[in-house]
Amino acid sequence: MPIAITGPNGLLGREVAKVFKKEYDVVELPHDILDITNLNQVREVLSSYMPTVLLNCAAYTAVDKAEEEPKKANLVNGLGVRNLALACRDLSIALVHISTDYVFNGNTDTPWRIFDVRDPINAYGYSKYLGERYLETVNPKYFLVRTSWLFGISGPNFVSTILRAALKQTELRVVNDQFGCPTYALDLACFLLKLVKTGACGVYHVTNQGITNWYDFAKEILRQAGINIPVVAVSSDEYTRPAKRPKNSALDPFPLKETVGILPPSWQDALSRFLTEARIKECLD
Repeated sequence: MPIAITGPNGLLGREVAKVFKKEYDVVELPHDILDITNLNQVREVLSSYMPTVLLNCAAYTAVDKAEEEPKKANLVNGLGVRNLALACRDLSIALVHISTDYVFNGNTDTPWRIFDVRDPINAYGYSKYLGERYLETVNPKYFLVRTSWLFGISGPNFVSTILRAALKQTELRVVNDQFGCPTYALDLACFLLKLVKTGACGVYHVTNQGITNWYDFAKEILRQAGINIPVVAVSSDEYTRPAKRPKNSALDPFPLKETVGILPPSWQDALSRFLTEARIKECLD
């Protein structure tokens, strides 16, 4: 029986496909094959492939734009997950769904635990909250995996943004009052594989280890990349965006280690490996 992946062309989906293909037959289900907002199509496509596990990497991820089009975000991140959960329940398929730190309001000084109260503060966060609620009320056989501050080789992300900006500007201004756990998409994919192999359904937080803020993250990116330009710390109030960001996005990993035996490496280690991969890709391109 194969493993199926929605959103296989995205930042995370590409890494998930690459990792799972090492051990499973993988069926990739991009949008032109499977529109997760179409329930009838979801049922038809999954019935034809009958995977044992479906990894949902499809998502609406435009955090700021979601403030202008919340219905579109809710359709993909909410109703789309409901559709997958319904079909997977009826076909006895385990559903692995990726969610976000944005389901929490950020108003705490400690990392968020898996069953802490969800209280999203922007439209994107609410759409992901909808998806979580549909998942946990419709399909009892699920992995709900939250992550944060995702970066990787296959899509737009903070690391690439900082590197591009550093080549064009003489000074960078980065907020220093939002905290979280940077996460390398490849590491997340590897831990999704570990979780699936345990069969231990439930709620998990998967991030690289260590907590930082965007300012210190940017400085470490430039240090490891060998770029020496000033980075100025600013407050969130000085750098306004359409969608309000949580002040604290750090996620407590319990019970990840207790389930798979280890935790992901530090975010600094992950960043180093990402930069190496990016340099190799640049040479090949």
